[in-house]
Amino acid sequence: MTAVNRQRSDLAIEGMTCAACASRIQGGLSELDGVDDAQVNFATGRATVLHDETVREDEFRQAIEGLGYGLLDLTGDRIDQAAQRDRAERRREADLRRRFTVAAVLSVPTMLLSMVPAMRFDGWEWVVGALATPVVFWSGWSFHRNAVRNLRHRATTMDTLVSIGSLSSWFWSAVVLVFDVADGHIYFETGAVIVTLILLGKWLELRATRRSGNAIRALADLGAPSAKLEDGSEIPVEALTVGTRFVVRPGERIATDGRVVDGSSAVDTSMVTGEPVPVEVSVGDEVIGATINAGGSLVVEATRVGADTALAQIIELVEQAQGSRAEVQRLADRVSAVFVPLAMAIAAVTLIGWFVTGHAANEAFTAAVAVLIIACPCALGLATPLGIMVGTGRGAQLGVIIKGGEVLEDTRAVDVIVLDKTGTVTEGHMELTDVVVPGGTAADRSTILGLAASLEARSEHPIATAISDGSLDHETVADFRNHPGHGVTGTVGGAEVRVGRRLLFDHVPDAVERAAAEAEAAGSTAVLAGRGPTAEAVLVVADRVKPTSADAVAAFHDLGLSVTLLTGDNRRTAETVGAAIGADTVIAEVLPEDKAAEIERLQAGGRRVAMVGDGINDGPALARADLGIAVGTGTDVAIEASDLTVVSGDLRAVADAIALARRTLAVIRGNLFWAFAYNSAAIPLAAFGILNPMIAAGAMGLSSLFVASNSLRLRRFAGYRPSTVRNRAQAPDPVDARVEA
Repeated sequence: MTAVNRQRSDLAIEGMTCAACASRIQGGLSELDGVDDAQVNFATGRATVLHDETVREDEFRQAIEGLGYGLLDLTGDRIDQAAQRDRAERRREADLRRRFTVAAVLSVPTMLLSMVPAMRFDGWEWVVGALATPVVFWSGWSFHRNAVRNLRHRATTMDTLVSIGSLSSWFWSAVVLVFDVADGHIYFETGAVIVTLILLGKWLELRATRRSGNAIRALADLGAPSAKLEDGSEIPVEALTVGTRFVVRPGERIATDGRVVDGSSAVDTSMVTGEPVPVEVSVGDEVIGATINAGGSLVVEATRVGADTALAQIIELVEQAQGSRAEVQRLADRVSAVFVPLAMAIAAVTLIGWFVTGHAANEAFTAAVAVLIIACPCALGLATPLGIMVGTGRGAQLGVIIKGGEVLEDTRAVDVIVLDKTGTVTEGHMELTDVVVPGGTAADRSTILGLAASLEARSEHPIATAISDGSLDHETVADFRNHPGHGVTGTVGGAEVRVGRRLLFDHVPDAVERAAAEAEAAGSTAVLAGRGPTAEAVLVVADRVKPTSADAVAAFHDLGLSVTLLTGDNRRTAETVGAAIGADTVIAEVLPEDKAAEIERLQAGGRRVAMVGDGINDGPALARADLGIAVGTGTDVAIEASDLTVVSGDLRAVADAIALARRTLAVIRGNLFWAFAYNSAAIPLAAFGILNPMIAAGAMGLSSLFVASNSLRLRRFAGYRPSTVRNRAQAPDPVDARVEA
């Protein structure tokens, strides 16, 4: 049996006007042969389809166009596509603004003449009809066109409600006016004002949606347009290839991801990582495209270009998250799919009920139209996607990538966070911190270090590298031998030199033993060195704890999480590090392949576990945890296996990520509550004649505006790092997010 490759396609859709549209397209795409899953996001105008390789893009186009919608042709990489979508949104916003302006200019005198008797004159009804006609038919044209298009496919959407409501008002009024119906009232102003207010709501809604996507557009705009080569020529950044060397002068953006081959400088990475302090770089260090060279001149060799750069991958991850659905959205999806036909049925029952109870046709008609207008489920359709859009966008600004809506529910339930030690809590690279020669002088320390460094320069072990880097004076080594698990020996300057563990030496003096024990008690690694069979010195090597790790653990405690340190290091070192950062539990001497088993053991005890790691050996544990969080300084394997990614190596960013995810979920729940409450309360009021159609249209627009404004509050989210302290005055403390837990 031939294996079928699974693929993911992202589609940009034109013509959606409400959540019912998204539900229809999602259903149509899901029915295609070879499609495993389809998710359509009304707020972003995007569809994400998981399918096998046999499905062609033409089939997606036919399915979408067959439902009465369009498919945007996007070209280029993620950054180019983001710009193309932005231009399409701007065109749609400009068209909405034009139609609303015309509608507003004509609706104001229409409403005044209809509602202020003192302003009326002979034939005023004909003037009102003339003013209302272009509003209903030209300004409201998109509602009528979409309603007819959907009717052909036996479907109803929000446009159906608006079209029926405004056209019913206009045609009823025209009949009363032309045929001079006795005791008839004209409702031209109702149709005009309905269209005007709903256009206003749609325009404000679109502007709010565009604002919610500003973060991702800002990321797309960060890239440098060109790169200056070493020979002084300048080429477009698109022309860069892996291996090309380019010059970055002070104040310029780095054109693409690369490695520094000449020069040293401080690089401002805040726009990608959220970190406020520039990072010092020199020859051999990696740099990220779109970050700013704040100091000296650099020569950089490109290592990743185009869609492979860190910036492009961040944009892709955020867009995937914005196109995802949270579990709380599923109920809203089911309701939205049946809401419009249900609203039409309620309107019909209202019309018949008013007639049956002896009310005038005018009153029955007005109540039915009010039900149609108030029932538009815009707020319901926007509640979740807008919250996810703003939350993930703010996360991108803080260097936090939330991979999907499902992650929001996972963060709410987590009660324990497990931290990998090396590279997560600590710096991730060994350093020589001390040379102890009991009873020796500074000269003795320098001599023994030079000999040990010369010998260790022949080894590739991380501890050997730390010792080798501790001295610049390296001598020639003869008879080099590596003793796996014990150390290395060789001849340096005519003397036999040994560097390694205790077992490598025939004799370890008590003073040297005590110095080694003191180093290990402090959480460092003790390496013995000596000339001949007797150990003379202790080389103290340590992986330093990051200065922000203790603050991060305190933030986790604020969020209601217990903290476990998980490492393969010896127990003494692990417990020292755990005590330094304030961890609640330390699990040490765990083999890489057993880390996932430790996560599973915690889960078996009823705990909901978040795992934070950065290495390849953390991948299984990240995938096994209820919430996997990768530190962006780590490997692609760890990032791929995780649910949340923090671009920087600052562990406080993990606290930001959890707090932001919880806050986003709280906003979404608030949106859904008020959207449901609005429709549940307003429809009966309209059916009983308490709300007239104009007030209903205004209230419908305001409900969408409320959901948009509530979601936009997430843009002011302030985290635990200094880069966001300036926002704390405007934003609630992120600790409030734990209330949702």
